[in-house]
Parts: sequence; structure tokens; C-alpha cells
Amino acid sequence: MEDSLVQALHTQVLWAAFGLAAVFGAIAQRTHFCTMGAVSDIVLIGDWTRMRMWVMAMGVAIIGFNSMVALGWVDASKSLYGGPRVLWLSALVGGAMFGFGMVLASGCGSKTLVRLGGGNLKSLVVFIVLGLTAFATLKGITAVARVATVDAVAVTLPAGQDLPSLLAAAGGFAPTMAAAALGLALGSALIGWAVWRPEGRSADVLLAGLGIGAVIVAVWWVSGHLGHLDEDPATLEEVFVATNSRRMESLSFVAPLAYALDWLMFFSDTSKLLTIGIVAVAGVVAGSAAVALLSRDFRVEGFRDASDTGLHLAGAALMGVGGVTALGCTIGQGLSGISTLSVGSFIAVAAIIGGAVAALRWQAWRIDRATS
Repeated sequence: MEDSLVQALHTQVLWAAFGLAAVFGAIAQRTHFCTMGAVSDIVLIGDWTRMRMWVMAMGVAIIGFNSMVALGWVDASKSLYGGPRVLWLSALVGGAMFGFGMVLASGCGSKTLVRLGGGNLKSLVVFIVLGLTAFATLKGITAVARVATVDAVAVTLPAGQDLPSLLAAAGGFAPTMAAAALGLALGSALIGWAVWRPEGRSADVLLAGLGIGAVIVAVWWVSGHLGHLDEDPATLEEVFVATNSRRMESLSFVAPLAYALDWLMFFSDTSKLLTIGIVAVAGVVAGSAAVALLSRDFRVEGFRDASDTGLHLAGAALMGVGGVTALGCTIGQGLSGISTLSVGSFIAVAAIIGGAVAALRWQAWRIDRATS
């Protein structure tokens, strides 16, 4: 493929990613899709409605991704989540940090962008601190600590860590067949649970679950199929165009916030190119802002006091460090990673939920102590 055609493909991939991210932002703003909110609803008032949104989106993403694997369109081993090395301690520690932090910061990385689109200035501060600490954990001082500690503890599997590859290796049959069977079975079970109760069949739950799950699948297709080249004319190597990881990617909102800040700060550096992650950050804000303005929900909001500011700063820092350590957030691991049926993703998601529950309990204890 000629260089001009590669550049045209690069542009096509970026516009597709931006548009899909805008759809994500619009749906999240319209339906109040939020993993932190889902966990807090359960812990504080026993309401599982928003959790059914997240679980339905998981089910749709699992079925969609593994159907593409079965068709030969994408390969799970070429994603960030599918390698044979399971960084289980990183997933546990990073996930717990992220989950605790998202409660302090009033939402995860994606919710921060959705709130920013709705006029929330607190989210702008969280965005900046999350991005800076994430970048430090990718390439800076906390990166050195991460690599020397939790990343040094891992288990290497004989096959990729996605469940279809492990099942195929154990049973001696084709990974594509395993992906089709497992993807359909697990995805259908999750969707079935989500719609089992009447609240799971409400318009908002169906829109969020089906819509956001479909967006995750579509971004996988854009990155892993449309944007895949067997041979880059410049390097003669396989390439997934417009990605930061050089692997196929779907939506995630920790490292991309860091890369977005890096691109903005070093805009004049011609080596800093737009990627799927960077344009997705802008797309979510744009989609959320459009819905907020049209529905007249756009309103400027700031911090209440110094305590509110401090909690949000601490939460943003925990999300930045924890999200990179865990290789993703409630979207990056909770939907994109889970859709690949990666062992590491299941560990990270469990840790994120555990961290969020611990933070909610801690906040309740603080309130009780202050009022007693």
C-alpha cells in the first residue's frame, strides 16, 4: 500500500473513532450511564438498574467481539488484553486504586469526560490530574515503581490469556470455534440477567446497554479490521494504524487522557500524531455536550469547598496511577477488555468494584463520624 493510501486510512480510522466516541458520550449523557453510580446505587439504596446497563453492555460487547474472532476479522492475541502474561497483581492493586479513586472523584475516566461535556468544571480538574498521573505511570516516576514492583509478579500461560484461546489449547480445537461458543454463551447469560427484571427492560437501560456495547464492538472493528495492515510500507511490519499501543484498541479512558494532554502540550512537535484514544476523548466530550445543550441540562458547576477539592484531586491521582497499572478502567477493562474474555480483565474488574465498595463504605463512615 502506498504512503498516501496509508495516510487516507489513518484519517478514515480517526474520523470513525471520533464519531463512535461521540455516540458513546451522547448515550452516556442521556442515560446517566456510570459504573461508579451503578455500584453506589447498589451499596447505598439497593438499586440495580444502572448495573444492568453495564452488564448488558458487557454481554453485547462479548458477543460482538467474539463473533468477529470467529469470522476471522480480528485476533484477540493482538489486543492489549490477550497476551499470555497475566499481570494479576497489577490488575488487583491498580484496579482497587482506580475503584477507590473513581468514588472520590465522582466518576471514572469516561464519566469525567461526560460531565465535562455537561459543563462540570470539577471534571476539567480531574481530567488534568488524571492525565498527568497516568502519564507519569506510563513513562515517569511512578512507571519505574510500577515496573519494579507489581508488574514483576505475573503468571505466563501456555496460550493467550483470553478464555477461548485457553479452552482451545486445553481441548485441542480451533480458537475461532471456542470464541463463537463462549462468546455467545457468556454474552447471552449477561444480557439475560440484565433484562430479567422489569427495570432491565426500560428504555434507558436498553439504550445504554445495547448502544454502548455496540460502540465498543464497532471501535474494535475500526481498529482491528479496518485499520489493520499486514505490512506497513514504511517499516514492512504489521501495524494497526492510529493506535498508541501499536495493537488493536477499543475505547479506554485513562492512558488516552494522558496522550491527549501530551498532544495538546507538544502540538508543534510533528512526531505527535492523533490516535484513536486521543480523538475518542474529544468525541465523548463533544457527544455529551451536544445532548446536554439540546436537553438544556448544560450547567456550570464548581467545587463546594477545600475538602471537596482535595477528595477530587486524590481520586483523580488514584485513577491515573491505578488505571495505567491495571491496564484500563471501567470501560477499558470493564467493557473492551472483558469483551475479549481476558483473564486479566476479569481480575481488574473485580478489583475495581471492590475498591469502589471500600471507598463508599469509607465515605459513609466519615459522614457518620462527622454527625455523631
